[in-house]
Amino acid sequence: MKKLLNNWFGTQEAAAHCDGPCGVYDPASARIAGEAVVSMTKKMLALTPPEGNDAQAWASYLNTMSRYTIIKEEQAHLAKEEVLVLWTDYFKPVHLEKYPNLHDLVWKTTKLLSSCKQEVNLDHANEMMDNLKEIHRIFWETKGRDVTFYTAS
Repeated sequence: MKKLLNNWFGTQEAAAHCDGPCGVYDPASARIAGEAVVSMTKKMLALTPPEGNDAQAWASYLNTMSRYTIIKEEQAHLAKEEVLVLWTDYFKPVHLEKYPNLHDLVWKTTKLLSSCKQEVNLDHANEMMDNLKEIHRIFWETKGRDVTFYTAS
């Protein structure tokens, strides 16, 4: 197909260091998704199953729990993708030299995000947010900026 398009339109191939050479990176999107994971985890842990065999109450409970689960898993996946984009497209060998723990930090963060998808564990969700805060700090330090980490929730 690429060859056909090149023949039709006479296009040239372009190469870029990342998926889209925009140069715009920010760990904020990972933080926002991470916050949603924490929020949904808290909501899931607070949700009380109904007593008895009330079909309507159980249907409502299961519907709510399912929605929380879907959101938690989607947002954990999104946060993981955002961290990996920073890792693969933004951070360079010079950053690893200055921050030797960066590789381990990113690895542990993505593993925690996987755990957050698989479990309902507030300790892991909070640890993941702590790691995102550290990634935020390192990221902005590499740009010579002091950007305060904050949460929206």
